[in-house]
Amino acid sequence: MKYIDEFNDPDLARRLLDEIHATVTRPWALMEVCGGQTHSIIRHGVDQLLPEQVELIHGPGCPVCVTPLDVIDKALEIAARAEVIFCSFGDMLRVPGTDRDLFRVKGEGGDVRVVYSPLDALDLARKNPDRQVVFFAIGFETTAPANAMAVHQARRLGLGNFTLLVSHVRVPPAIEAIMRAPQCRVQAFLAAGHVCSVMGTAEYPELADRHRVPVVVTGFEPLDILEGIRRAVRQLERGEHRVENAYPRAVREQGNPAALSMLEEVFEVTDRNWRGIGPIPASGWRLSETYRDYDAEHRFDVTGIRTEEPAVCRAGEVLQGLIKPTECEAFGRACTPRTPLGATMVSSEGACAAYYLYRRMSDGPAPQGSRIPREELNTVG
Repeated sequence: MKYIDEFNDPDLARRLLDEIHATVTRPWALMEVCGGQTHSIIRHGVDQLLPEQVELIHGPGCPVCVTPLDVIDKALEIAARAEVIFCSFGDMLRVPGTDRDLFRVKGEGGDVRVVYSPLDALDLARKNPDRQVVFFAIGFETTAPANAMAVHQARRLGLGNFTLLVSHVRVPPAIEAIMRAPQCRVQAFLAAGHVCSVMGTAEYPELADRHRVPVVVTGFEPLDILEGIRRAVRQLERGEHRVENAYPRAVREQGNPAALSMLEEVFEVTDRNWRGIGPIPASGWRLSETYRDYDAEHRFDVTGIRTEEPAVCRAGEVLQGLIKPTECEAFGRACTPRTPLGATMVSSEGACAAYYLYRRMSDGPAPQGSRIPREELNTVG
């Protein structure tokens, strides 16, 4: 399959690894920002094939994981109301709030529905004029255009029973916050290709210059990631700090003009609190004044929310790249996909979920596919 098989080719992977091994002369720490990249890295054992001097730090690139606890609790309160059809992507159902999750709300009689697109929720609003349909609009810049289109269509159609509960976040301000943190060890970034396919690369050169870090826009297949690492290491060894696009089949410097236009019309930049990290200035979107009537928080006046994170959960440190999931005492014990303490264990892009699925048996034989010896590289993919 084009752009799948080609980017799992073991011979090309071996050549890239050989070049990385030949290039590196000192320790370097690289952060992949996207949770999809994290899963690909752990699934294929990419981090275990690299020279020991190259460390991959997992960043806060899971949109489900960074959705603030107070927003989750607001979603739970809205979803429990009798007049509401609450729509969400499936990986939000098991994300724990303070004392329950959407799956439990559904079990207690709430009308919680899994949809595959915000336009599915819009269709439900058309077919159920006597119900309030709420779509849980979370994610990075990747999912924001579709959510903007849904509320734009709702306004055009005059659907007064459709709203979004918005918790969109933006990647560049998160990178800025990571670099400003006193404990930061990151020396280069692998930027998320799908984000840049929407937004382009214009926001990254200033970040690269200000913090003197290479930023390499990278895809999600094993060869994409290895090529991103190769370019980042090459820049680090040369003392460079430029933005490189290693994902040209999907990313253009100017991004997607139609998507950008829709985002500009429907959303406005706002400060946003990130679960496990805290507030980051100008790191999110909210509905603009023109579309404020389609804001679920505004319509349902959800206030008085009190939140409490489990004390034993260290998901915040995982999201900041300070620890690996297996360094959390609750990992695989008190915290599993069936009994999650944090969103990083249940999201399809969460780092804890990746380690649990592919590498949880650290004291015994690794699950099949989680560790790939260099001499057996032909099993990649």
